[in-house]
Parts: sequence; C-alpha cells; structure tokens
Amino acid sequence: MNTILLLKLLIVPALIALVTLAGRRWGPAVAGWLSAFPVVAGPILWFIALEQGAAFAAQAAVGTLSAVLGMLAFGLSYAWAATRFPWPLSLPLAYAGYALAVLLLEWWNAPLPAAVAGVLLGLWLVPRFYPRLQAAAAAPSKPPRDMLLRMALGALLVLGVTYSAAQLGPSLSGILAMFPVMGTVLVLFTHRSAGAAAAVQLLRGMVLGFYAFGTFCAVLAWSLSVTGVGMAFLWALAVAAVVQGLSRLWLIRHGALAPVR
Repeated sequence: MNTILLLKLLIVPALIALVTLAGRRWGPAVAGWLSAFPVVAGPILWFIALEQGAAFAAQAAVGTLSAVLGMLAFGLSYAWAATRFPWPLSLPLAYAGYALAVLLLEWWNAPLPAAVAGVLLGLWLVPRFYPRLQAAAAAPSKPPRDMLLRMALGALLVLGVTYSAAQLGPSLSGILAMFPVMGTVLVLFTHRSAGAAAAVQLLRGMVLGFYAFGTFCAVLAWSLSVTGVGMAFLWALAVAAVVQGLSRLWLIRHGALAPVR
C-alpha cells in the first residue's frame, strides 16, 4: 500500500510540473487540455483493478466516466464565480457545484451507454455556457517555489482523495477518482497569478481534453469484461492517445497551440 501511495504522490506532482511549464509556453488553454488526460484517475483505476478485480474496476470506470459531468460542473461554477469573486471565494463555489453533481451522479448510477451519451452531451453543451472574458495578458514568469507549491498541494489533494475513496464501493470510488485535483491546483494558481480570463481559458481547455479522458474510461469499462486487466488498460490508453492527438490538431487549427517544428 505504501508503494501505491508513493506512486500516486510522485506521478501527480510531476504532471503538475509538466502542465505548468506547458501553460507558460503555450498558454492556459493548452495547460487545461493537457491536464485532462487520465494521469490521475488512470493509476487509481489501475490499482483498483489489481486490488479489487476487473469487474469492480469496470464499474468504477463507469463511475469515473460519469464524473466528467462533475468536472464540467466544477469548471462552469468556477468560471462564473471568477467573473465576480477572487479565487478564495471562487474555489468553494466550484466545489459546491462539484459536490451537487456528485450527489446527482451517485443517485443516477448510470450504466455505460447512458454515461457515454450523458458525457458527450455535456461536453457539447457546456462550452456554450462559459462566460466571455477578454483575453488576459501573458503572466510573468514565476519563481521556482511557485511550482513547488503547486506540486505539494497536488500531492496533498491526492492523498486526501485516496483515503476518502478507498471503502466507498465501485461507483462512488470511481466518481471520486475524478476529484478535481489537477483542476484545483491549476485553476487556483492561474486565477491568482494571471486573472479570471486566464482561468476561464484553462477551464475551457479542460473541456476539450475530457474527450480523451471519456474515451479512456469508456474503452476501459468495456474491455475489462472482454480482455485481461493489462490489455484493457493498453487499449484504453491507446485509443485515448489517438483522441488526444486529434484534439491537439483542433487546438493548432484554432490558434491555441503552435505546431512543433
């Protein structure tokens, strides 16, 4: 168990560092897009599959897929709160939106086809309801301790989620595996350092990244009942990587990401 926790605490801070550097290079929209890839929930589902079995993990993956709707509620709540309040007030309001969504998702307990349909509908609708803010100026470079603080906060949040989700059953464990760890750290520091418009850009970028995340969860939930655990995760990661690559082309086409030369 100590090894599992150590891996989680190492992976997430490393990802936060990479996403932070990418955001400074290409902007908050790209940082949000990168942060939505299943690097936090993916390892959690892997460990669930190893410890609880493939059937349990398949149910948890459906819960994690449904929890994309919770993340959309978190992002939309934060975006509108940020138009009026600073980050110390915006974050609790975003958590309130996320908590309400989690309660509704746990009550819904959707099967895989319904979860896929609901998430696709949410990903299509939610971007249309984000506030329109004038683009913020580029944020100044931050000292190294700023990144270290982000990484430490991300590690603490993962630790809290791990302990709270351990004994809650497959559906709720899967939902809480999607707790907005990356979203909290990235949007909080982006709002604090670059303003509300940059925070909204980051949250919009997350919506695009959730297409790959949702693909990962859907393929995993289906393939765990067909193949072994290792092959199911390989298939899920491979298909999600293709979707992430296609979304990167969309970002390039719309000017949010310069093509690499």
